[in-house]
Amino acid sequence: MSDTTGTPRRRFLKGAALATVLAGIAATVGIRTFAEGAGPHGWHRAGFMGGPIDPARLDQHIDRMLKHLYVEIDATDVQKQQLAPIVQSAARDLLPLRTQFMEGRRQAIALLSQDTIDRGALEGLRASQFQLAEQMSKRFTQAIADVADVLTPAQRQQLAQRIGRWHGHRG
Repeated sequence: MSDTTGTPRRRFLKGAALATVLAGIAATVGIRTFAEGAGPHGWHRAGFMGGPIDPARLDQHIDRMLKHLYVEIDATDVQKQQLAPIVQSAARDLLPLRTQFMEGRRQAIALLSQDTIDRGALEGLRASQFQLAEQMSKRFTQAIADVADVLTPAQRQQLAQRIGRWHGHRG
């Protein structure tokens, strides 16, 4: 196993590192919170899942998550100054898309609740939701790449190991 950049193992590790950063941002930005609610800490009860999200509360949540991330990867002060705006900007950009996505969900429920199913309307909604998911994916990927540029390979490995433990992977 050579350490040259082009080896399959090296390419796999780079891909795994990028995937890890993606998962780290997901945890940091709170994508899981967007999708599932945050349980007993009040996000769901406060309307985080159905109502508008207060950007100040979002910033507080992100700041708290980033503090944990900084400790996990032993981030330098310079990295902290670079990472916070990346993650906060991504979250702010994704927030209105989340609102649009939730509205599409409400539209789908309304369409499916009608006496007669309008297949054209359902298809139009599906297409618009797909475009929205593409926008979200692109913005998320941009944030991942930006975060990856800030972290060292060793920090990405630390993050990968930590995320593996969060998700029950011991390997």
